[in-house]
Amino acid sequence: MPRSLLTLVSALLCVAPTAAAAGPAAAASGPAAASGAVPVVAARRSVWHVVAPGETMAGIAAANGLRAADVGRWNQIVPPYPVHVDETLRLTPPTSRMPSWRTRVEPVTPESIGWDPAARCPVPPEQLRRVWVSYIDFRGEYHDGSIVVHRDVVAQTQQTFATLFRWRFRIMVMAPQWLNLPDQSSVETSGYACRRVAGSRVWSQHAYGLAIDLNPLQNPMVKGAVLDPPGAGRWVRRNQYLIGMVHAEGAVRALSANGFAWGGRWRTLKDYQHFSTTDR
Repeated sequence: MPRSLLTLVSALLCVAPTAAAAGPAAAASGPAAASGAVPVVAARRSVWHVVAPGETMAGIAAANGLRAADVGRWNQIVPPYPVHVDETLRLTPPTSRMPSWRTRVEPVTPESIGWDPAARCPVPPEQLRRVWVSYIDFRGEYHDGSIVVHRDVVAQTQQTFATLFRWRFRIMVMAPQWLNLPDQSSVETSGYACRRVAGSRVWSQHAYGLAIDLNPLQNPMVKGAVLDPPGAGRWVRRNQYLIGMVHAEGAVRALSANGFAWGGRWRTLKDYQHFSTTDR
């Protein structure tokens, strides 16, 4: 990959060091430093806040010196300002209003999914559909992205992503990747893939179009010392609440309510990104 995953995430979140974090040289520059005075550095307010269990809009606003009504308006949430675990709230005024969620469905062509008859994939292209849904990326920007699933789970997929959008849950990237993060396929939220379960001859549920991987980097597969994606160490500790992470009491509910079982509940390994209608 052209950039490290952590550098990529920092860039997406517009992370910039404060003057204090940049070191003494940065904190003591300019005329005040030349005169021997110690400059006063104003604390930078966070741009985003990820909702953790037990938090309320009123409490989040107060902790950031804001009014709940303003935070609600900036996030297009109406009174009584409900919030959901794993939701990412904007703590600064947006430059424009977030458009409404939208969706559409279209057939796939063999070429669009890299169909290879020699691979003998279990589901032919005519049984698959490309579902377009709106999503909010890590910068808080609106996109239309697509995911390929079996035609039998189209409605469930649409309802899932409508809920995630309404909850202001952030998705790093969906296809087509030229909209956001080209050459970073390991972090894409995706569905169908003609592949087998790693290390076996068993077809993955992705090969049937019955599984979704959601924000793989922030929700890695963990099996002993094996981590996939390999650069996901920052997100292994699951008691933290960071942008794009899923938790049982949060974003997972949007998928489980629509018939997708979560790999984060498995015993032999934890596949936090993986959701399937068969629990496999």
